[in-house]
Order: sequence, then C-alpha cells, then structure tokens
Amino acid sequence: MSGNVQLLSDTLAAARSEGRAALIAYLPAGFPTVAGGVEAVKAALDGGADVVEVGLPHSDPVLDGPVIQTADDIALRGGVRIADVMRTVREAHEATGKPILVMTYWNPIDRYGVERFTAELAEAGGAGCILPDLPVQESALWREHADKHGLATVFVVAPSSKDARLAEITAVGSGFVYAASLMGVTGTRESVGAQAEDLVRRTRATTDTPVCVGLGVSNAAQAAEVARFADGVIVGSAFVKRMLDAPDDAAGLEGVRALAADLAKGVRGQA
Repeated sequence: MSGNVQLLSDTLAAARSEGRAALIAYLPAGFPTVAGGVEAVKAALDGGADVVEVGLPHSDPVLDGPVIQTADDIALRGGVRIADVMRTVREAHEATGKPILVMTYWNPIDRYGVERFTAELAEAGGAGCILPDLPVQESALWREHADKHGLATVFVVAPSSKDARLAEITAVGSGFVYAASLMGVTGTRESVGAQAEDLVRRTRATTDTPVCVGLGVSNAAQAAEVARFADGVIVGSAFVKRMLDAPDDAAGLEGVRALAADLAKGVRGQA
C-alpha cells in the first residue's frame, strides 16, 4: 500500500490556491493516553488544522522544549510504542481524510527497521516523516524506502544553515521543508522574528517545495505574521499546553479544537 505524500502535496497546494498558509498542528502519540492522543489529533483537524504531525515520544529529545518533553514523559510512562503511533496515524487519517505525518528522531526508526517502519506507516495511511536529526548525507536508505512507499521525507533547516547547505537539503527532501524559526528548542515565544522570514526567503531560493515555519507560534496573531511569508505555520507546544493545563481530558480536547479554530483564522488573515 502506498502512503499519502500526494495528499500532503495537494493539501498544501489547495491552501496556496486559497491565498493562505496551511495550518500544521503537532501532537505527541500516547498523550494523555493512546486513545486520548487519537482524539486530540482529530480535534485539531476538526478545529481547522490542515495537516497534523504525530510525535513519536522520545526519552532524549534534542529539539523539543519542556512542554512537549512533559507530554512525551507522560506517554512513555504510559508505555507508548511505535504500534501506538501507527494506530494514531491510521485512526486520525481514517476519521478525517487529512494528511498525517510522524515526527521522530532517527534512533527509534533505526532500531525498529527502516523497511518495517516505512511499510507500516504507509499501510496506516501516513503521509511521511519529519526527521530533525537525520543528516541528509546519511539519509539514502531512509529515502529509498520512503519513496518506495509513497512517503514524504521532511528535513529541518535552521537560521544557521548556510545557503549551500540549504540547497543540499532541499534537493533531496519532499513534502515540505520544516524551517525552524529560531535557534534552540520548541516552545511558545512572544514573537517569531525576522530570522524566520530570512530563512524562508533563502530556502525558497533553492526549491519550489513549500516551506513551513515552526518553533514559537502560539496564537492567531503570530500565525498571521508567519503566514505572510511562509507556506505553512506549524504549531506544537501551544496545543500540548492546552491539554496539560486542562482540568480534564474533555476540556483538553475542547481547548485543542478552539486553538485550531483560532489559528485557522490567523493563517487566513482573519485574526
């Protein structure tokens, strides 16, 4: 069975045809439970997200800030497994028809087996993977299997990336390019600065692949700011924080849905 890389590309193209950026939400699998995580992804999509990244919880994250680390810890203590990540992708995609990616560090895939992981992700209806710590020069095996199974390979670029490095990354990535707006780890911030706009401009000079910005966006005004210059706006910690701060799971889901609706207005310039 082939994965949904084309659905991802079509979704981003449809947003562009509407004159807006796509809204991409991030939520970790297994948080607050496996079933609860599935419902959270569905709530984000129902609220207005175009795409969701499902995080594969990791005990030693290099990109994730304290909010997502807290959620990952809850998921790991609950015994989340790669099979639960695949279940999350499958059930969310089947319920909504929207593109679902997995965001993961390389080590879990390497241990699980690249062929097995890509085959199962495609079978679950996944659209691809975001791989923040996989060096491009070491990605050939992954890309071979991802291409075979119809999955996007999304690499992360940072403000520190030189132009030649950006060209090297965008030459082999697919789906979209994840532009980290700031140096450092994920988390909500007061502003998403000029660094992000410059990074998008430099990245676009190397590729026609959509460039989506993450790290720091937490409200509709920030989403509108980033949507002016990016093809997609990626929001993670703000969604997770809504769930962590909620008095119960139902309130958490409503918080996710409401935030997605608010951010959806932001990417449409209606904030």
